[in-house]
This record gives sequence, structure tokens and C-alpha cells, in this order.
Amino acid sequence: MDAAAIEAMFTKSDGGFLCARWGRPVAPVVFGLADESLGIFRGALRAGYAHARHPMAETDPEMGANLMLFFVRDWAELAGVPDLDRLTGVPGLPERLAREGADHYRLFRFDPEGGIRACLMFLNMGGALGGAHPGGLAERVAMQSMLTFAGEIAPSAALAGVIRAAYDPVLPVATTQPAHALRLAARLAA
Repeated sequence: MDAAAIEAMFTKSDGGFLCARWGRPVAPVVFGLADESLGIFRGALRAGYAHARHPMAETDPEMGANLMLFFVRDWAELAGVPDLDRLTGVPGLPERLAREGADHYRLFRFDPEGGIRACLMFLNMGGALGGAHPGGLAERVAMQSMLTFAGEIAPSAALAGVIRAAYDPVLPVATTQPAHALRLAARLAA
């Protein structure tokens, strides 16, 4: 994977670049999964963050949980989430996602240094994701939660390398400089 490909992963549709990683231990919670699938997702999260050399925790001192995964069969189910508008800062989110025909939605919150403070992911299992293999979906969800990817990603060894490089402690926790892709590419080549 070269610098141009890495830069594209973090360049939004408006042309802005943002590469941010977690600035605190990740404390996940999963809503809406059957018990037999829950272990698969927990295992994927543990493996992914261990590979990145980033700690996980049982709780976040500020928020309790800072990585929240919501699995639904229909976007209308999100209406049952207490204070969803306040939690997301996006009024009418279930209606918007249904209108757009989305199968997932990801939202980040950031700390003052620009690092990820929280990640909320909503996945509609009543559509295209319903046929996904639980292990593959769990791996994708884990990777999508680790960095501020601008678009869709597909789990691969190369992507795992980019994630690990981005968690190098000598690199900034967040940057808006596209030249950061060169630093990540250099770590992949080493």
C-alpha cells in the first residue's frame, strides 16, 4: 500500500484529510446481538486493538462505554434508544438512515487533542448485512472503529498494517495534514 492509497483512505468527499486514532483506552459495549454472536464481536475487538497495541478497558471514567455498537433489524428500532438525538447530535437519525437506504452509520467524537474519544456504530442487520458472515463483519466493524477512515474499508493484511502504523506512539494522535500518509507508508515499508 503506497502513500497515495493511504491518503485516499482518510480524505473525505469535501477534500479534507483527517487521520485520528483513539486517545484513550477503548471500553466497548454491544447492543442488540444474540449471545452466540457477542463473543465473536468481542474477540474481534480484542484482537484488533491488541494488534494495534492499544489498550482496552472495562469502562471509560467519563462515559462508561466509549465504543457503542448498536445492531438492529430495522432503523425504526433505534427510536427505542433513550436520548438518541442527544447521544448522536443528529436529530431524526433513524428516519434519515431509512430514507437513504443505509446499512450502517458511524459517528466519532473527539477529545481536545483531536484523538477519538468515542465511536458510535449503528448496523442494520435487516438488509444487506444480514447475510454477512459474523466473523468477517466483526473484523470489519473492529477495523472501522479504530481510525477515522473516510469511506468503506475491506479488512486485509495491508489495512491491518496501516492501523498498526497509525498507532505508533511517536506519531500524532490526530492530524489534518495529508503528508501524514507518507509517514504511515514509510512504516509499512520498514
